Amino acid sequence: MEIGGKRRRVGILYDERMCNHQSPYEEYHPENPSRITSIWNKLIANNIPQRCVIVNAKEAEDEHLLAVHSKNHVNLIKNISSKKYDSRRDRVASKLNSIYFNEGSSESALLSAGSVVEVAERVATGELDSAAAIVRPPGHHAEHDEAMGFCLFNNVAVATSFLLDGKPELGIKKILIVDWDVHHGNGTQKMFWEDPRVLFFSVHRHEFGCFYPANDDGFYTMVGEGPGAGYNINVPWENRGCGDADYLAVWDHILLPVAKEFDPDMIIVSAGLDAAVGDPLGGCRITPYGYSVMLKKLMDFANGKIVLALEGGYNLDSIANSFLACMEVLLESKPIAGSIESYPFESTWRVIEAVREKLSAYWPTLSDEIPLKLTSQSAPSALSVSSSDSEDEDGETPNDVSSNMVAAVELIEPLLNLKIEDRHDQLVTKPISWRSELSKVDIWYATYGSNMWKSRFLCYIQGGQVEGMKKPCSGSMDTRLPKDILWKTFPHRLLFGRESTLTWGPGGVAFLHPERSSDEKTHICLYRITLEQFNDVLLQENVSSYDMSSPVIDLASLQSVVDQGSISLEIFKKGWYHNVVYLGQEKDIPILTMTCSLPHIASFKSNEIPLRAPCKEYANTLVRGLVEGGQLSEEEAMDYIKEASARPL
Repeated sequence: MEIGGKRRRVGILYDERMCNHQSPYEEYHPENPSRITSIWNKLIANNIPQRCVIVNAKEAEDEHLLAVHSKNHVNLIKNISSKKYDSRRDRVASKLNSIYFNEGSSESALLSAGSVVEVAERVATGELDSAAAIVRPPGHHAEHDEAMGFCLFNNVAVATSFLLDGKPELGIKKILIVDWDVHHGNGTQKMFWEDPRVLFFSVHRHEFGCFYPANDDGFYTMVGEGPGAGYNINVPWENRGCGDADYLAVWDHILLPVAKEFDPDMIIVSAGLDAAVGDPLGGCRITPYGYSVMLKKLMDFANGKIVLALEGGYNLDSIANSFLACMEVLLESKPIAGSIESYPFESTWRVIEAVREKLSAYWPTLSDEIPLKLTSQSAPSALSVSSSDSEDEDGETPNDVSSNMVAAVELIEPLLNLKIEDRHDQLVTKPISWRSELSKVDIWYATYGSNMWKSRFLCYIQGGQVEGMKKPCSGSMDTRLPKDILWKTFPHRLLFGRESTLTWGPGGVAFLHPERSSDEKTHICLYRITLEQFNDVLLQENVSSYDMSSPVIDLASLQSVVDQGSISLEIFKKGWYHNVVYLGQEKDIPILTMTCSLPHIASFKSNEIPLRAPCKEYANTLVRGLVEGGQLSEEEAMDYIKEASARPL
């Protein structure tokens, strides 16, 4: 396409040296060299490089890195691949969140950050109209003094700081950073938290802080501080499954109106492609057409001065097709062929309205109400499974994300049933027949902890939260109430342990010793629910997210629990309640509970995992359950909990 009599000059940067950063072990890791080679091969096959200006990669200079990172951090990443770190490289990585190092990490990280600076400078000078950097490792999670989430240096932040502070003569005074990676760009947000020259916009799965990076940084109330107040915009999805219609609704009703008012001199896109259909970590459904429309709408600003910097994206076909679609837009300034055939989720409109209300004080353009005729058109709700009491194995932070991510790739990808087309992805899914089958099978869910209180348990069925809970539950796909409720006592030991939980804060939570003992007696509330509902409850108790194309407990595994007495769900091995135990039958219906494994009991005994009394809020739910269930008086219930908390194993 010719603009003003000349063809658009689009830069493209790729360097195989960035493939040298890879997991030091032979096991599969989602952030691997194939991510960028698959994109590059797809572009070559479609003659994209031949239509672009090839830009050579450069290593980032220290002064540019130090503008956003600490000296200690820069020195660590620059030297981590040297021989002096050979014996402790893995130990350093183990102390970080979702990071690995090898002999090629330092060079790759320097090239990744330096390459984004290189293409950004060329676009800023006008040598290029726009550009794309196919780089790895990604960067938007990397913070001032810490690598995390597969990210070593914050590539986009380094380039942004370089343009604003390192090269003021280029005249780039305001930059819009659009982060459409499925995960929140926590590192980038913090680096420009008080800077009104940078409008940081991130749309991401959040699920009330239960999706990586598993904190509140990505909530819509986080708007910046001081002179930067209002220049930080987060759009936090409440659920998985968001696609083209959801993202474009956010573009039209939040991002574009604010971008028009902000009037940036340049746009840098943290172009993670893990919200694409088929991504094993993202769980969203943006098509290549959706990405192309999102990018085309951005090209109406800053005279099309746009830089794309690759972030996440772990389905090789999806990221290759999506990146190709974006390159077609940069070159021709028009989206690829396609259409938007669905409506946004109802939750999408709810999030959009919350964001607009919060930001309207800073951006008057967001003050108007969205017409009811738009918000009333919504797709059926998406099921989002969010973690409850489970945290990571060593009890430090909610959910061991590195292990969860790797497990997700290994286990979810074969279940996606997706076919990715060459030019335009069309989602082809098999019907989720297991739900209708398992909705006809009843089990008794035996609960001995906070779920003994019916109101608390119904959060897992119908969604929401009760008093004392810090985060809401997403609920089950099947919201029908339990068909029956019974109380029984069982010869198992009740104990309390762990340091803290996402749902209740500091304090232990309840566990049932998986082995019977005639000397023990625990009060247990039995809910008669469907096996489909039990699957949803089981997931909410154990993991941040999981694709529901297949059940965790099907009829065959149900029979295995009955026959063997228990089964440990390896796919939830980082969850606290992955051991499903059979407690017998009631009215010829199996009684199942979920608890820790015997190795965990050994860890409790050795104090490797601490035994700890529950916090007041958590204990109150147990008391209310026992009292309202007619099992104990309030005083007896409190003594029951204290005795179980104090008695050693």
